[in-house]
Amino acid sequence: ITPPVAFDILPLKLHPFSQSTPTGLDCVGCKRRVSAPVIADGALDKTALTDDVGSEEDLYEDFRSANHRYGHPGGGGEQLAINELISDGSVVYAEALWDHVTMDDQELGFKAGDVIEVMDATNKEWWWGRILDSEGWFPASFVRLRVNQDEPMEDYPLKVEGGKEEDSRRFGMGQTTKDQMRTNVINEIISTERDYIKHLKDICEGYIKQCRKRADMFTEEQLKTIFGNIEDIYRCQKKFVKALEKKFNKDHPHLSEVGSCFLEYQTEFQIYSEYCNNHPNACMELSRLTKVNKYVYFFEACRLLQKMIDISLDGFLLTPVQKICKYPLQLAELLKYTNPQHRDFKDVEAALNAMKNVAQLINERKRRLENIDKIAQWQSSIEDWEGEDVLVRSSELIYSGELAKISHPQAKSQQRMFFLFDHQLVCCKKDLLRRDILYYKSRINMDDMEILDVEDGKDKDFNISVKNAFKLHCRDTEEVHLFCAKKPEQKQRWLKAFENERRQVQLDQETGFSITEVQKKQAMLNASKQHHAGKPKAVTRPYYDFLMRQKHPTLPTTLPQQQVFMLAEPKRKPSNFWQNISRLTPFRK
Repeated sequence: ITPPVAFDILPLKLHPFSQSTPTGLDCVGCKRRVSAPVIADGALDKTALTDDVGSEEDLYEDFRSANHRYGHPGGGGEQLAINELISDGSVVYAEALWDHVTMDDQELGFKAGDVIEVMDATNKEWWWGRILDSEGWFPASFVRLRVNQDEPMEDYPLKVEGGKEEDSRRFGMGQTTKDQMRTNVINEIISTERDYIKHLKDICEGYIKQCRKRADMFTEEQLKTIFGNIEDIYRCQKKFVKALEKKFNKDHPHLSEVGSCFLEYQTEFQIYSEYCNNHPNACMELSRLTKVNKYVYFFEACRLLQKMIDISLDGFLLTPVQKICKYPLQLAELLKYTNPQHRDFKDVEAALNAMKNVAQLINERKRRLENIDKIAQWQSSIEDWEGEDVLVRSSELIYSGELAKISHPQAKSQQRMFFLFDHQLVCCKKDLLRRDILYYKSRINMDDMEILDVEDGKDKDFNISVKNAFKLHCRDTEEVHLFCAKKPEQKQRWLKAFENERRQVQLDQETGFSITEVQKKQAMLNASKQHHAGKPKAVTRPYYDFLMRQKHPTLPTTLPQQQVFMLAEPKRKPSNFWQNISRLTPFRK
């Protein structure tokens, strides 16, 4: 049996930081990139591109032959150590970081959090493993080796009746053993933070510093797109690792009290949100640049001169995305080996919840930013749009549906489609012949409104009998809008949606969430280009369904790992926004 071909089906993934790799990285699934001539002070040696010294490819070969001077011990060391352990008869366990769903009977499927016995790691991209009675290949980059390999399986979190996990405290693990386990986890946290700092420093000094010296190759805007706010992250992490080291008890690591450090920096860790949101743009810009040989050579030369391990730049830039999602994993493991009587127990417990919330906040912000393109496309599909763009004030569709709007003074009823965004309610009219086309009619500023539930019967303000009705009352102008739903449950859904809208606005204010003017303009520009390219002006069912599925979840206390740590999951192929438009429309009769 041969392992699958990894580079055809796997996205770029990096191993979690581990003590066995000096920089905390492994080059699983990474292709070797070629280098470019860069002299030590960062300026390109322009003579290197002349015929006197040969081609760029010749120079690249010179770098390759000199690789022993710049090489960094890395990925191969961990793989070799694993195979030596397996050959000696030791049992090696790994924990799944992401779900691996497969239809191939030679591959091993698992969920995030599962424990896998590694039986063969001779292939760099695919390992052979076993879970219970199932064996098969699995992508090495989807797992991390357990910190405590000596820990018996029966002391690992057990699945008990009802699906809940019970940790080793219930099974009387010896105090000495538990202290040693906690020491291992503390040492891993400290060592991986130091490795991560080295990694960030290499990016800032090895790549960004060199790129800034080449104004003929990079603009500041390009560098901002490629590297995002990684320099801010570097400054933040340097302060964080200093705080950790102050709390680190070198003589008795298990007595270290590091939980308070995570609590102190939980707000500052939110800067990862900007980086994670920008990361797809960085990948696209790098992909565009690396189609030109001189950029490929330049980036490789930067790596070699900084003596970084053999991973391409896009692989290095993925690490902060993965790092912020690994903190909850490390803290969960630390909590497992911390006695309730330990002085650090309450802080570690609080830190775990805090870092889960940080990960959840980053995921939510990422989802919101991904939505603005779809909202812009929705607006471009509306005929006769008037006034400011919906993105000027809003970034989330809360709810939508059909209601009867009753207006003064004749109490005339009109069937309209309403779209409730944060801060505003947009009213549209269906086309009489093509029911999939909408016309803009009006909008209501929700910041000035209060919602009034109306009982069935005669309404005094409008002097008509109503059923399943509610009102929007403007506190400033005393203007009143009356609406009727077709069914009682529809009315309740609308009332709940108005509550969610106010809650969303308040949450955005508390967390400081906002969309930049550049992001808004870019979303509208993209939507306009698609429209001029001949896209039909209609609200398509796939997008309508997508909007209707949007939720505003609060983080439950027992949130599964795969829901919390979703940032670095393998990417799925995106669905076509406009596919099946003629067949799947939401407003067909």
